[in-house]
Amino acid sequence: MTTTVAFIGLGVMGFPMAGYLSRAGYRVQIYNRTGSRASEWLETYAGEAFTTPAKAASGAEFVFACVGNDDDLRQVTTGSDGAFHGMASGSVFVDHTTASANVARELAAAAAERGIGFLDAPVSGGQAGAENGALTIMVGGDEANYQRVTPLLNSYARALNLMGPVGSGQLCKMVNQVCIAGLVQGLSEGLHFARAAGLDPEQVVEVISKGAAQSWQMENRYKTMLAGDYEHGFAVDWMRKDLGIVLDEAQRNGALLPVTALVDQFYSEVQALGGGRWDTSSLFARLTNLRDFENSGS
Repeated sequence: MTTTVAFIGLGVMGFPMAGYLSRAGYRVQIYNRTGSRASEWLETYAGEAFTTPAKAASGAEFVFACVGNDDDLRQVTTGSDGAFHGMASGSVFVDHTTASANVARELAAAAAERGIGFLDAPVSGGQAGAENGALTIMVGGDEANYQRVTPLLNSYARALNLMGPVGSGQLCKMVNQVCIAGLVQGLSEGLHFARAAGLDPEQVVEVISKGAAQSWQMENRYKTMLAGDYEHGFAVDWMRKDLGIVLDEAQRNGALLPVTALVDQFYSEVQALGGGRWDTSSLFARLTNLRDFENSGS
């Protein structure tokens, strides 16, 4: 018998992820707040759309979600028409939202009261990783539930790992965002310095990317940064949401994150430039705008 799964949230990440499950042969039941997006998905993939998360989750052994934030996640799980109301005992909810560790623990407790398993499983790899089925997935939760869902996750994952109990996946994703923030700022400053020094930035990257400075951000973003192209990738607004979660958690656990806090402030300046939907590599645009501002004598 074909396994029935549900997918809630068909944004830039969820849309292709749900598609990979359909192409892998699972019976996919979908829900999206904007119905036209669900209709668009059905033009490409086999499945069935439902009008509420609860209806989409009914009869599904596994329910996946990829929504915006903690409040969105609560709404699609424990809200009046939330997925938990449609899920049967023994089913498993897998949350791909980048959210707080606290909401993961809260919803895991609510799921347990209904006999439902819960895994927090945020992803890294961006839109391209989702579209190419090459995401990295960090999972928190019970080992048995993790083993049950692993074959399904492998349909769109390049790598996945169980990091610990519920909340551990979200904590690991926070580490990921801390590292990305620092790397992108460093790359922005490096390219900015190269130009100011009269060097060819592309030639510089060609050399240093073969050494210790190499990173995914360098390999995949330097050309668009130099071209001033930021209409792609992971939006600044989303990164600020994620860094807000990180900094809140750091307040609780006592971690010192001075660079992360500074880069978060820099991203607020990018937002002020109108770049809320620009890719996170737009930290480079902030440096360019600052220099232009200073050179104008303003």
